[in-house]
Amino acid sequence: MATATRTLHRRDHALSHTEEQLRVLDGGAFADGTLPTFADKLRELGRWPLLPGSIRIFQVNVGYQCNQTCRHCHVDAGPDRKEVMDRETLEQCLQAVRENGIPTVDITGGAPEMNPHFRWFVGALKEAGAREVIVRSNLTIFSANPKYHDLPEFFRDHGVRVVSSLPFYTADRTDRQRGEGVFERSIAALRRLNEVDYGMPDNDLVLDLVYNPVGAFLPGGQKDLEAQYKRSLERDHGIVFNSLFTITNMPISRFLEFLLASGNYDDYLARLVNAFNPATVDGVMCRDTISVGWDGKLFDCDFNQMLDLPLARQAPQHVRDFDREALERRAIRVSQHCYGCTAGAGSSCQGEVA
Repeated sequence: MATATRTLHRRDHALSHTEEQLRVLDGGAFADGTLPTFADKLRELGRWPLLPGSIRIFQVNVGYQCNQTCRHCHVDAGPDRKEVMDRETLEQCLQAVRENGIPTVDITGGAPEMNPHFRWFVGALKEAGAREVIVRSNLTIFSANPKYHDLPEFFRDHGVRVVSSLPFYTADRTDRQRGEGVFERSIAALRRLNEVDYGMPDNDLVLDLVYNPVGAFLPGGQKDLEAQYKRSLERDHGIVFNSLFTITNMPISRFLEFLLASGNYDDYLARLVNAFNPATVDGVMCRDTISVGWDGKLFDCDFNQMLDLPLARQAPQHVRDFDREALERRAIRVSQHCYGCTAGAGSSCQGEVA
């Protein structure tokens, strides 16, 4: 197999801009034809171009600021990031939800709670007609600053569905990915959520966890891993939750840099390609989700947003111009990272897709 380009030039704080990542993704074994491109795979299936279905999920990245700097973060989030969605753009998001009847709003970041308009936005979403509001919380934000300590109660009072990353049910593997002491603080946060009735049986306060592999391998079976998490967390910490989502690490941003630095890039991309599962194509998240960047730009998914792959030229490009009918007629932009969503049982923000 051809060897991919091994370096990524840095800007101020992160990987070089997205063109450099795409150059790496499109190079090596893809460039010389050793591996089929993702578009080639879709052509083989008669699924080219990939088309969306009905938009059910409106995913909003409200900023890249975060209290953590996680090893495999595809957003490259951290305390030094300045990109934060402003009030005007949030109001445009509300208008899009209100006028288009999209049932689910999925708020992500960074740590979305660090956006100064976060609480107002959550409160306004139900008034705009959202039936479900998801917040992707990193758990440690609860203890990052006194102003965040009451977040469990805030989430409860607004009926928010909480989705939280917990890389593993042991401290060593969690801290290896997210930093020393993260597991202990995450357990304390989960206890707080349980105390306000999140994750309890016969309760509509939903608490879901997310698993990402620590290294350059695919996640195990979601059902079996969920059983292990539930057994271990309840036995060792008295913690309960609803569901576990397994998500494949995408070869972009910090994880792409890790793959290159560790010499795992070629093998990992080949593993994704060889694990391609045609049964996952119908369920990939770009078919029922639209992604909104911190500056209001629209993308097919959160990963395309991080690679700055805009929507097809004919589609609206900004949330202020949101047009559901036009968006549901677009062709979805794909690249080699899309293999991450279609390998094995598939991967999406809601976990397995097949």
